[in-house]
Amino acid sequence: MATRHLVRTIVLQSLYEWDFYKQQTDLTKIVERNIVEFGPGIDEPDFVWRTVKGVIEHLPAINKVIEKAAPEWPLEQIAIIDRNVLRIGLYELLFADKAEVPAKVAINEAIEIAKAYGGVNSPKFINGVLGTVYREITGDVGEEKKEEEKTTKE
Repeated sequence: MATRHLVRTIVLQSLYEWDFYKQQTDLTKIVERNIVEFGPGIDEPDFVWRTVKGVIEHLPAINKVIEKAAPEWPLEQIAIIDRNVLRIGLYELLFADKAEVPAKVAINEAIEIAKAYGGVNSPKFINGVLGTVYREITGDVGEEKKEEEKTTKE
């Protein structure tokens, strides 16, 4: 498993536990324990801390983006795994250093983590939300939409 992929799973496990306990536990202790247990010797422990810190610092904004991109799914009704996969993906997509984590990498990683840890429909849901946000921030309507518009004009 690639180091950054492992780091993201550690971040997900940590955010999941923190969120499960209604954000009333010490996230720092959870992250420290998970790094020791699941990532001994990882070569980028600072990536774990940057990601966790970034998600937490931008949590209100990230939650608003989720609510806007998935209006039929109140935040509390989204599975804890999916909610936190989205938080990590949106943090990387919107706030992280683009040179460090390109947008398409952030989306792909979130989908892969959803496949591994989420439910049957999680990857599709994650892809839909992150794809919607990506299209909004880039103006990229995607190849299918371009073809559709081209066909409509002819």
